Amino acid sequence: MSRAFQVTFGAHDPVALSLFWREALGYVLPGPPGVDLAEGEDPLAAWDAFLARLGVPEEARGTRSAIEDPAGAGPRVFFQQVPEGKTAKNRVHLDVRAAPGLAGEERMAALEAECARLVALGARRLERFEPEPPLSTGHLALADPEGNEFCLD
Repeated sequence: MSRAFQVTFGAHDPVALSLFWREALGYVLPGPPGVDLAEGEDPLAAWDAFLARLGVPEEARGTRSAIEDPAGAGPRVFFQQVPEGKTAKNRVHLDVRAAPGLAGEERMAALEAECARLVALGARRLERFEPEPPLSTGHLALADPEGNEFCLD
């Protein structure tokens, strides 16, 4: 029996990092528990109002954030504030499937286009790995705005 899981990131700025990953993965910021967001309503504003009603001090309201797959198929991603910065290569990273079904130069062009989009959102390009059949179809290594490595695959 498989189990559902959540991916958790330690972050300096959980809200900003969640906004980056929301765009990278095509996820959404969920509204607070029991709150139905109207079309176009800002989930961050809804969370701020919700936490204020609970008496959470303003300085503590940005210490956590989460994103979810709008289709409910992918794992929830949770971001929590940590005091320490990233000091070494992360031992777990995400492979973002940005060119499914593509091969060769068409695949690498799709990965480059997605890389450009994510760099504009704050990612940093690290390295390009060329296709080496039959074991590798090629990928790009990037870092998110807080330096966590991930691959466009």
